[in-house]
Amino acid sequence: MNRLFKFFPHPDYAAKFSFAVVYAILASVSVRIFYGPGKIYSSGITGIAQILSTLSERLIGYEIPVSVMLLLLNLPLFVLGWHKIGHKFTFFTGITVVLTSFMMQLMPSEVLTKDPILCAIFGGATMGAGIGYALKNGLSSGGLDFISISVRKKTGKSIGSISIFFNFLIMIAAGILFGWQSALYSALAIFVCGKVTDAIFTKQKKMQVTIITRFPDEVVQTIQHHIRRGITIIHEAEGAYRHDKQTVLITVVTRYELPMLRQAMRESDPKAFVSIADNVQILGRFYEEQL
Repeated sequence: MNRLFKFFPHPDYAAKFSFAVVYAILASVSVRIFYGPGKIYSSGITGIAQILSTLSERLIGYEIPVSVMLLLLNLPLFVLGWHKIGHKFTFFTGITVVLTSFMMQLMPSEVLTKDPILCAIFGGATMGAGIGYALKNGLSSGGLDFISISVRKKTGKSIGSISIFFNFLIMIAAGILFGWQSALYSALAIFVCGKVTDAIFTKQKKMQVTIITRFPDEVVQTIQHHIRRGITIIHEAEGAYRHDKQTVLITVVTRYELPMLRQAMRESDPKAFVSIADNVQILGRFYEEQL
């Protein structure tokens, strides 16, 4: 998509703005078309904004729009993102939050169905797709995403799993305030949202790759040309069948980088034996792109 913006003065910024628009539309569809009619409460700050919006009507007789609550709740968390994650990331997240609030005001509250199960599944999937798409392109929906990313950097846990943990509190609050049936449907939506987020935002998933090759120099050079990863080289490995000497290469990549690794292997040694262990945990240093 970046090719579409190459003629702009700042093509990277233009591309990020377009990603923010896409997220804003998906989040607005989720909240206005699925969550609202199904009385489902979203994950993250959006869910808290929904709860406070509903409570405001009970307490003061006037429902403060979810969009306004969303903006107000995000303001203190921008400070966390600015200091703990990155200035550019936080700046574009602010743009994303403003666009989302604006879209929520514009989006008509179309009722496709009031079935809470359908609303939870499709609303959660739409919201998860928006969050995963935003994170994949270096953006965030704001709110608890700042906290989730900060915790992931410390623990290595996945974004979706961390979000499910934090959003458990939202489910409890919805149950106490609005009934446990609403809480359980909201829990289903949060679970679906977390899983779809993990499926799309693949940069967080790490994979250990073991390569057995006769051409280690070519393989190492080609892999490092495609992706920025360190490689451990073990010389003089011996095959048990033919007792021929080969070299073992060990590296760790993200699932996002896997297609680039496959391309590198096709170019350097298509006959190499490659073993991939899914979703490994890293204790030492591992390079991650700045958000």
